[in-house]
Amino acid sequence: MLMHTHEARLDALRKELAARGLDGFVIPISDEHMSEYVGAYAQRLAWLTGFGGSAGTAVVLKEKAAIFVDGRYTLQVRDQVDGRFWEYQSVPQTSVAEWLARNAPEGATIGYDAWLHAKGWAVGVAQALEARGARLVAVEGNPVDAVWEDRPAPSLAPALVHADGHAGQSGNEKRAAVAEWLAAHALDAVVISALDSVAWLLNLRGSDVERTPVALSFVLAHADGTADLFIAPEKVTPELVAHLGNAVRIAPRDAFVPALQALAGKKVAVDPERAVAAIFATLEAAGARVVAVTDPTVLPKAIKNPVEQAGHKAAQERDGAAVARFLHWVTTTAPQGGVTELSASDKLEAFRAEGGLLRDLSFDTISGAGPNGAVVHYRVSEETNRALEPNSVYLVDSGGQYVDGTTDITRTVWIGPDAPPAEVKDRFTRVLKGHIALDRAVFPKGTAGSQLDAFARQFLWQAGLDYAHGTGHGVGSFLSVHEGPQRIAKAAGGQAGTGQDLRPGMILSNEPGYYKTGEYGIRIENLVLVEQREIAGAEGEFYGFETLTHVPIERALVDETLLTAEERAWWNAYHARTFALLAPQLSGDDLAWLEQACAPL
Repeated sequence: MLMHTHEARLDALRKELAARGLDGFVIPISDEHMSEYVGAYAQRLAWLTGFGGSAGTAVVLKEKAAIFVDGRYTLQVRDQVDGRFWEYQSVPQTSVAEWLARNAPEGATIGYDAWLHAKGWAVGVAQALEARGARLVAVEGNPVDAVWEDRPAPSLAPALVHADGHAGQSGNEKRAAVAEWLAAHALDAVVISALDSVAWLLNLRGSDVERTPVALSFVLAHADGTADLFIAPEKVTPELVAHLGNAVRIAPRDAFVPALQALAGKKVAVDPERAVAAIFATLEAAGARVVAVTDPTVLPKAIKNPVEQAGHKAAQERDGAAVARFLHWVTTTAPQGGVTELSASDKLEAFRAEGGLLRDLSFDTISGAGPNGAVVHYRVSEETNRALEPNSVYLVDSGGQYVDGTTDITRTVWIGPDAPPAEVKDRFTRVLKGHIALDRAVFPKGTAGSQLDAFARQFLWQAGLDYAHGTGHGVGSFLSVHEGPQRIAKAAGGQAGTGQDLRPGMILSNEPGYYKTGEYGIRIENLVLVEQREIAGAEGEFYGFETLTHVPIERALVDETLLTAEERAWWNAYHARTFALLAPQLSGDDLAWLEQACAPL
């Protein structure tokens, strides 16, 4: 009999822990690849607690349990997780290590799955437990899996070839570059465990994780330019074998650990941010010399080559036309009533799919009406679904996966028929001014994203306002919609990527926002490409951004009196370019709407 309540699942897990002699266990949202989005088989936290967010961790002790989420999920966790059984903990105000240091019984044995956590996390928690006379131990076999009776199996969908014509560089060339890097660092091999790194290095894709076109696999790349791919045999097609060639040996996924053990005496690179603790432990136990260093594919993957840049622009033009048609539909239909967050989200996906080239969404659409728009990472469900009411703000953050590019765009629109309130227009215009300031930024070589973040916040700060998320993230090429190492965000807290300098070819989002809890949310997001800027008399290299996303911005929400002449010029040039790109793809009422939406201020 399956356990249908989360209370029963928690009880079953506690019995399993007791049978193993464990006093507690830590359950993250993670997989063996440290992925941001994980397959259904790895959704242990959701199965145990009911929490549906994309980031969080739970700790189960004999007498109490806690769930840890950041500020994006403060409201969601309370809606989805029963407070009678779970304490709500906010990150970064506290951490799993701090909570265990206070709550773990003296002398306790706390288990963790070393295939789901980073080595640094395990070291930190172990140190915190030592102060209690307690210890952290890696388990053999995840105890959640032992009680999850109907757990889905990992996907066996075939891995797909990503053609060189879309990649812009062959897998042979990429492996040769990695081999050169290994030789330069006197290393024998590197473990490539992040799914998007595997996909990029070998020019393969897949459908094993929703919204991210990757295939479950590991790679060992060697200094002689060869590589070993560890992947379920069911996923290997003749096309893939032919594509990879003789220099890439294919082995079953369960051969990965023995292959690590065979590296005794070798000098092996492993990325501490992207490889789980079990990989380090296996290599160290085997007698390999482990060098902790960033995966050598991360930076080349982030710097898009000319073919990837051209593909992204083509994908953006198609995607922009679909979003424009949706905005025409929603702004004319919703004021009449009957449109909900779910029906709007479905309609937007249908517009994207009509061209026949959409492979997937790039993430679950954030379709937030009124107060739901103020929940930064809102995910609409049947329970939370709201109508788009007349005279309200609607925020829609969405994207598509196309074989030539990955898109991500946010637009905030006014659902009429009346004019928007002055406060909403003020807040929207301050967000717009920040968006324009970042878009127009010019900066010297070596500038990090954290140094540009204030460009986007300054006009909100002047009014005593701010937003609690980063301003920009990297985006992949038919890969992850959140791709490092670059980002634009406050540097506080040592957030990953904020110190990475921005380089030509990198794609980032530009997405300042404002959120009034219980009332509305505002965000304006375009993707931008870092490009070189030629400046007469410049002393050194300077860079700027090329705007990639072209979809009209809601003019009804703009307070024109707050705009400078330069900002008006930006608006008019942006919308002229938008009309030129989208008009050939639209007709009839859609085209008439576009012409009106792109008219100069």
